[in-house]
Amino acid sequence: MVSRRDFLLAGTAAGAVVGAGVLVPLAVVLADEDAAVSGASGARLASFPRTRVASVSGLAVGEPQFFDYPFEGQSNIIVKTGNQSLGGVGDDRDIVSYSNLCTHMGCPVTEYQIDSSVLGPCPCHFSSFDLSRDGQVGFGQATQNLPRILLEVDSGDIYATGVFRLVYGQSDSLASAGLTEVGNQS
Repeated sequence: MVSRRDFLLAGTAAGAVVGAGVLVPLAVVLADEDAAVSGASGARLASFPRTRVASVSGLAVGEPQFFDYPFEGQSNIIVKTGNQSLGGVGDDRDIVSYSNLCTHMGCPVTEYQIDSSVLGPCPCHFSSFDLSRDGQVGFGQATQNLPRILLEVDSGDIYATGVFRLVYGQSDSLASAGLTEVGNQS
């Protein structure tokens, strides 16, 4: 009679052998196809465009500006909250940017509450988001934080450099972004 422990060990070992027998050849085939298509060996990394979206001097506390990023029609908000904010840039770490599409149903949220650094309420179902706390849901039907637009400041200009989290309605935040080749070039 086989003990329960021996049965589990044999099953785990058999699963590992079968998994390796399928995954290793598949990985080799995919790597070969990728190298043949790109003409190079190495990894392909997608990268967001670096886009100027505002200037530090052009932002006033509590007055949001809107811009499209990473592609045309993808609306975002940038605002100087006046308080140090999670992910904030600038001397006071109070400049933040988020997609302004509600994570519940994708309705554009444009109302900003300066006294609480809150974006919302959403005109569709009243969700609101705390921009000083990483776009966290404060109220309403939404269950996910807003996607944060990654920012950097260079000589007084503010650049968007990426998106953290998926934007509502997108299965890939990089769908329109270019690919950057890294690794050994042949």
